[in-house]
Amino acid sequence: MAKRRTTKKSSSSAAKSPELELVMQLMAIPGASGQEGAVMEFIRNRLVAAGADAKALVHDNAHKKTPLAGQVGNLIFKLPGTVRGPRRMLSAHVDTVPVCVGSQPVLKGKFVESADPNTGLGADDRSGAAVLLATAEKLLKGDVPRFPITFLWTVQEEVGLYGARYVVPSKLGKPQLCFNYDGGSATKLTVGATGGYRMTIHIHGIASHAGGAPEQGVSAIAIASLAIADLVENGWHGLIEKPGGTGTSNVGVFEGGQATNVVTNYVKLRAEARSHDSKFRERIVREIEKAFHRACKKVKSATGKRGSIEFEGHLDYDSFRLPSDDPSVAAAKAAVEAEGLTPTIEISNGGLDANWLAANGVPAVTLGCGQKNIHTVDELLDVEQYELACRQAMRLVTAE
Repeated sequence: MAKRRTTKKSSSSAAKSPELELVMQLMAIPGASGQEGAVMEFIRNRLVAAGADAKALVHDNAHKKTPLAGQVGNLIFKLPGTVRGPRRMLSAHVDTVPVCVGSQPVLKGKFVESADPNTGLGADDRSGAAVLLATAEKLLKGDVPRFPITFLWTVQEEVGLYGARYVVPSKLGKPQLCFNYDGGSATKLTVGATGGYRMTIHIHGIASHAGGAPEQGVSAIAIASLAIADLVENGWHGLIEKPGGTGTSNVGVFEGGQATNVVTNYVKLRAEARSHDSKFRERIVREIEKAFHRACKKVKSATGKRGSIEFEGHLDYDSFRLPSDDPSVAAAKAAVEAEGLTPTIEISNGGLDANWLAANGVPAVTLGCGQKNIHTVDELLDVEQYELACRQAMRLVTAE
């Protein structure tokens, strides 16, 4: 986590735009993954107040399929068009990481930050959620020619992209142009992302007295340590660059042991493997498994007994990449260029809702909306970038 900082009250007296007022209200609502009920209620109430038919605001049951018990599912709002054209979809997730619960947004010059130095801001991704809500309100209250639009606010993105994973594509109205709002600059267009595999490794050793008869035991900690060292020495931990591909892996959680006078008989590790190439990612997983099996063979008791290994794993999200001529990418580029700016095309080494949207048949380009230093107490929202994202969203869904 970033270093604690001190914050003075905002000295800015400038009037806030309606879009800025909206995002600051959204960021102040507690709503970590699985606890998004109050955020969704705020969005629903604002939409109804702007003229939306309450019956058109539909929650799915994605939260009933997720490992983490949730309060509410994704929110889907389909708005008919006033002109003919392919349906557009705007999406953003509404959950935040736990450090952002209790956010106190305050404007300081050109940025918004949390007034509480121990709390993150929650611009990831309440600014994205606000871009969608501000766009929907303008369309409902105004008389702007618009294409058919689907708004999708997803849940539980931060813990596994679960809202996007379990959305039912048939409920989205078959959108042909899709735009997902998440982190970074409003001129950044993310057209692809890596795939991620998570695994839990159970190592079973043999307990014995560490002072009286250590030779009768098999240390699960020793097995795990040898395996991790093997991965590091052979280039299969951290940044991986091999003739067959590139990727990353990490053993991030190591749990086990209760006393120094006992040879530890069980440890549990959690690890991950990532690559833009699904085949190479599978190879990384195999190399991790082989390293642990080799380590298990090296550690034995005086009587020749060895420990055992169990692996549990699942695909968090698969990699994707939109082609250069994808219509959503072309439209997003045009929206950035209409502001006199130059779009940048990027590929993400982290997961996005767009990973599962692509897998569900609704591939989306991801646009930033001004978030900086996400997941830390030093998180900021760049007001200019956020308001640019709001303008670009209107360009993407209207016929003017």
